[in-house]
Amino acid sequence: MKIGNIIIKGKASLAPMAGITDRAFREICSLFGASYFTSEMISAKGLIYKSSKTYSLINHSEKEKPFAVQLFGNCPEDFFKGIGLLEKYMDKIDLIDINMGCPAKKIIKENSGSALMKNPKLCGEIVKAAKGISPVPVTVKIRAGWDEKHKNAAEIAQICELNGADAITVHGRTKEQGYSGTSDLEIIKKVKENVKIPVIGNGDVTSFETAEKMIAFTKCDMIAVGRGAMGNPWIFKEINEGRKITPAISEKVRIMKMHIQKLCEYKGEEVGIKESRKHIAQYIKNIHKASEFRKKAFLTKSKEELIDLCTTLQKI
Repeated sequence: MKIGNIIIKGKASLAPMAGITDRAFREICSLFGASYFTSEMISAKGLIYKSSKTYSLINHSEKEKPFAVQLFGNCPEDFFKGIGLLEKYMDKIDLIDINMGCPAKKIIKENSGSALMKNPKLCGEIVKAAKGISPVPVTVKIRAGWDEKHKNAAEIAQICELNGADAITVHGRTKEQGYSGTSDLEIIKKVKENVKIPVIGNGDVTSFETAEKMIAFTKCDMIAVGRGAMGNPWIFKEINEGRKITPAISEKVRIMKMHIQKLCEYKGEEVGIKESRKHIAQYIKNIHKASEFRKKAFLTKSKEELIDLCTTLQKI
């Protein structure tokens, strides 16, 4: 599949999730065949105000290719200025992604994320502004709509395409659903039927079976895996190969250790250990005595202690 002039290999990308899909996790997923990667949400205003924390979210490695920077905001001018300030980074950025789907309260309060879907005209203006300055393809992430009565994903997708968007990612839930209920495949299918640019389906992809079902039903060009990859980066290999993969405990331990090492390397040991815990909780799901292990993990105070604890899993 191609997005603009960017060639995407494989069937599944890693969907961005704030606080989850950082550089460490993206690199882990790259080992198992994730097809492309997106930064955590970056504030367009943060770029303009030259926030060091904001710019740090752009950091990535050559393992994460192609790489998209995802921006959020509510003002076309902010997107224009913000993308303009990324000029010196553009040799390492492959795409710009505009977030119009985040349901988080703090993002909605700023009239950003999925709140933009209540204003189709503004959605178009933002895409047009981004395309007016971006030297790389521009994609858009949307949801089914604001709520059950306002599922306007197809309308928004058409407006974004008209204003230059190179691809659309659709999460099949509304903003009101958050992450509850189920992802509506009909909505993704409707978007695909109403635009000519590539459509990426998202929501409830937890196995190669659910991935194949989404592609077959919606005819989307590829899929994006979010929560289904947490504790299970093997899902990308599973989807690409079309077969169930159940990693042995020894393999889970190996990847857990690698994940901890990367988090500590990129964020420092104190932060790395804290952030490792939420990932460990996902890796050990359905493992015998998982609850007991999780409690011990939350009491560890050093990287070495946590890694040594992971080794004990192989003896359970």
